[in-house]
Amino acid sequence: MASGSGEEQPKLKLYSYFMSSCSFRVRIVLNLKGLNYEYKAVNLLKGEQHSPEFLKLNPVGHVPVLVDGDIVLADSLAISLYLDEKYPQHPLLPSDLKKKAINLQATNIVSANIQPLQNIGVLNSIAEKFSQDEQLVWVKFHIGKGFAALEKLLKDYAGKYATGDEVLLADIFLAPQLHACFNGLNLDKSEFPLLARLHEEYSQIPAFQDAMPEKQPDSPSQSTEKNDERMENTYFVSNK
Repeated sequence: MASGSGEEQPKLKLYSYFMSSCSFRVRIVLNLKGLNYEYKAVNLLKGEQHSPEFLKLNPVGHVPVLVDGDIVLADSLAISLYLDEKYPQHPLLPSDLKKKAINLQATNIVSANIQPLQNIGVLNSIAEKFSQDEQLVWVKFHIGKGFAALEKLLKDYAGKYATGDEVLLADIFLAPQLHACFNGLNLDKSEFPLLARLHEEYSQIPAFQDAMPEKQPDSPSQSTEKNDERMENTYFVSNK
């Protein structure tokens, strides 16, 4: 439940970029828990994450950043776990120890083994040596490797969602990655049947849909003014 700066200011502030998959995760968490927050847009393509003002919040220069009173947190996993501890409604981790471990393992595959390799900083570095087509092949290879691992990990645990019939942390980290890869990169869904099915399930959850990039205040689709930021060119934008 994001609010603009013209409304009564909620306590929580989320520094986000509409196409950041990591910010997407936190938006889902906030929606699932029914938390009101102020949306503070940070345009990664314009380099606003490197401004002195933003670097005071996160010296690494990544989104998302959550401000809760005098607490400032960066990193989507740290933010998610903080919110889960503080706001117990709709728990993100199960009480069952094994299922909790599987959720954390799946979360880590996305956040440590897939997403960082398609981050805008990484791609900017390899762009100096490789063509755009070569970059795409490189990105798809590493995403495919991670997706194959997720298929094997979750096959014995999945129910309606990734680890059963409740929406948990693994689902929150999977959904933005699946959206970017199936919608933006056109990965072949037939190669990843379990993940493709989960992708369809997530499209039915209001908290996930309200967190979608095109529904954010800084999305070009939300502006009537001419905007040169084309969504199809920004599916790699992620941060941490």
